[in-house]
Amino acid sequence: MSFSTRLVITSNRVLRSPAAPAAPGTIVVDKTSGKIVEVLDTLKSRQDFAEDVVSAEDFIQAGDNVVMPGVVDAHVHINEPGRTHWEGFATATKAAAAGGVTTLIDMPLNSIPPTTTVENLHIKTDAARGQTYVDVGFYGGVIPTNVNDLIPLVNEGVKGFKCFMIESGVDEFPCVNEEEIKAAMEKFQETDSVFMFHAEMDCGDTPKPEGMDPKDYNTFLHQRPQLLETNAIRTIIKLAKQYPKVRCHIVHLSAADALPMIRQAKADGVRLTVETCPHYLSLNSEIVPEGATEYKCCPPIREDENREKLWEALKEGTIDYVVSDHSPCVVELKLMTEGDFVGAWGGIGGLQFGIPVVWTEARRRGCTIQDLTKWQAFNTARQVGLGGIKGSIEAGADADFVIWSPEETFVITKEIIEFKNKVTPYMGRTLHGVVKETYVRGQKVWAKGQIASEIALGKLLL
Repeated sequence: MSFSTRLVITSNRVLRSPAAPAAPGTIVVDKTSGKIVEVLDTLKSRQDFAEDVVSAEDFIQAGDNVVMPGVVDAHVHINEPGRTHWEGFATATKAAAAGGVTTLIDMPLNSIPPTTTVENLHIKTDAARGQTYVDVGFYGGVIPTNVNDLIPLVNEGVKGFKCFMIESGVDEFPCVNEEEIKAAMEKFQETDSVFMFHAEMDCGDTPKPEGMDPKDYNTFLHQRPQLLETNAIRTIIKLAKQYPKVRCHIVHLSAADALPMIRQAKADGVRLTVETCPHYLSLNSEIVPEGATEYKCCPPIREDENREKLWEALKEGTIDYVVSDHSPCVVELKLMTEGDFVGAWGGIGGLQFGIPVVWTEARRRGCTIQDLTKWQAFNTARQVGLGGIKGSIEAGADADFVIWSPEETFVITKEIIEFKNKVTPYMGRTLHGVVKETYVRGQKVWAKGQIASEIALGKLLL
């Protein structure tokens, strides 16, 4: 065991933030606090530090591998307690560590109970404590009956709130109507909490899939058209203008048809941010095989033309960041044997693969690793109130790093998946971007293809 006081990491490619390209550098970390002490623009050697300050095992030479801020995945469904067989804190955070994710924010569903009251939040944090291999924060939920629970949840430290404008798929988290959204906004306008919307809304004009083949992906796509998203987003923008103090956010944007109104709202100064997900940026409806329900999510993966429009919006900043929306379930609920897209649970397993999935597509489009860290760490950290603490490599920030090789490739197989239910549409894909090591507050949590600590070192961020 090392008794030195500092951890030092050197690399020819240290990426501090989106503001500057990767460059040679040395990062010095205080092991006691887990904070970055200084970031130097030169490559230091082991001999530049006294033995009692930095031991040999605490001097990490990353060479040409990129040292980048750890990913802040601000949209993850962990489901514990109540549906731990879908996903639990231990398995989810191990998968996060394997993917270079050092902080994740847990959604208020599909756990039982959902995170809609302070009591329910405490039940969830009690379940999480001692099981998290990376740092974990929590969102609260907005449902029709909990308007008086919102400010107490703010005071407990939740990182924002999510509601559904269409049925969520679980009975304990019902959707809200416009009047119920307004009631929540009345509460939020004196806070800095972000109000997040699952932006699909059925206004009675949604096509029905009667007579269509449930094994054909186009049947499901017909059932969840872009119209559902544009209906909802139009309403969100209208309400955001009525409540200009409230930070509004659209989760997992899929419909490119909504981009013009989003652009206009942002130009008008509406407090609106938008996320999308790796599956919308890397997959398209034309490639989905018959009955391959691992591709089903809500809103759905759409056509290739739609995907390219999402990329343009991300590159120009209309879409602010990228998150996994890791939303697994037990294999049986995906109805993979039946191949039934209509009846299967909608959710993508992908928490572990955010960096390589996005990077594989980004590099083809002339994007840089600076763009990647902006989309997956810097902007997400700021969104949840962790800017300057997470998402950048700077003095005073948490020493959260991912060391990875953008040039190396690997193949996704069942054997390397750390999340609980090994179902993903990325299975068998060859991707660019191999995660070598992950550090949380200066502590190594992932190395050499496995968890590097027997102890769950993550903290709960409240």
